[in-house]
Amino acid sequence: MFKIRTSKYRHVFCDAPKQELCHTGFRLSTVTGDQQYVKASAKYFSVALFGGGGLVYVGRHDRPGRFLPGSTPTLHGHAGAILDFEWNPFDDSMLATASEDTTIKIWNIPEEWEPINEKGASKPGSDITASDIDLIGHAKKVNLLRFHPTASNVLASTSSDYTVKLWDIEHGEELATFDEMQDLCQDIVWDYKGDNYATACKDKAVRFVDARASKVTSKIAMAHDGVKGVKVVYMGESGKVLTTGHSRATGREVKIWDLKNLDAPIHTEKIDSAAGVLMPLYDVDTDVIYLTGKGDGNIRTCEFEDKAPYFHKLNDGFRSTTALKGACLVPKRGLNIMKCESARILKVTNELGIQPLSFTVPRKSDAFQTDIFPDTASAEPAHTSDEWFKGSSKGPKMESLNPLKKGQAMNGVSKRKSLSVGALSNGLKKAEARIKYLEGKLDAAGISYDKA
Repeated sequence: MFKIRTSKYRHVFCDAPKQELCHTGFRLSTVTGDQQYVKASAKYFSVALFGGGGLVYVGRHDRPGRFLPGSTPTLHGHAGAILDFEWNPFDDSMLATASEDTTIKIWNIPEEWEPINEKGASKPGSDITASDIDLIGHAKKVNLLRFHPTASNVLASTSSDYTVKLWDIEHGEELATFDEMQDLCQDIVWDYKGDNYATACKDKAVRFVDARASKVTSKIAMAHDGVKGVKVVYMGESGKVLTTGHSRATGREVKIWDLKNLDAPIHTEKIDSAAGVLMPLYDVDTDVIYLTGKGDGNIRTCEFEDKAPYFHKLNDGFRSTTALKGACLVPKRGLNIMKCESARILKVTNELGIQPLSFTVPRKSDAFQTDIFPDTASAEPAHTSDEWFKGSSKGPKMESLNPLKKGQAMNGVSKRKSLSVGALSNGLKKAEARIKYLEGKLDAAGISYDKA
């Protein structure tokens, strides 16, 4: 399979987490599809639960423990099951949810949200039931969501109506619609700057789309011969794209394509003969690929290089006999950098709940390791949705992961939190209700005041 070479990530390892560090007690949603089943911001993670009203559990990374159905607070408000969700890369508290009811809802998680206490026990509290804004436009169920990587408040959605829609969630408006897909979309990903996106469909084609014009710029007619789902990853700014799928003989494989010539892959790597769909998790900062698969226990690790043989095997990754249902990477800002944690994957299982898998590079020094932690995308957008839609093209704003530099950069600077139209409307309604209540108190006390 993968070749081996010298690398600073060569000995990265991951031990099975202790049970007290896991998030347990869930009865997971039975809805199946092409989603990852779990997503994470630097502070929270989300997972869909079994039950009516589109139940979603929003947990905190620093509060592992046991979920108690009917007691632990949840998020719900859709009329149908949740099919996917996505955290805003520039706001760790903003969550988008997609549902069978054809709508998309945008939620803000309160700062005091703590469904599990510091001892790992369920903490009583109110459910989140009021979304900030609803996005309505798809004719059928909404299957996948992806936030723009560099522009603020731009969201892409795919639906069973065979369209991709782009939304400005700050104003609650639809920006563009792409309707040239011939079948159900199984994956959608943005490129590094967010100028284009790629869709992988059930017709086995991968289409590369100009996001602003909603026009196909290039296409892979048949990415993989098999009938299983295809996943796509842009390999940073290398001009290469990775796809995973099955061969005609049902063997799992990974292919590398050059965007300048998509007639044939420049490299094909055979993986194994398992049936589960491969879900590649790519760390663009380090070029490390974490190859997960639905139904797999193990997670393979390899390093991408922009020249043959392209893939280089790292350590044994993570080995387990517990089947994986879904997985996601936690943003770098949420990692324990000083413990040399180079990546953290949340692994969803039916038996053990959600396991936080910490991938660590062994180092003896307690100092910040510059060589294994290059600058990463910050929580500040490079441009607004209006600027991007009018043609602005920028890579993500970068920041150092060194705690000392981050502390200096944030010293005396407060983060500006953008509010959507829905959030402002909700705040106005609460303020008006409070004013009405206070006026009633003044009237009851016989105190005069200006009612203008």
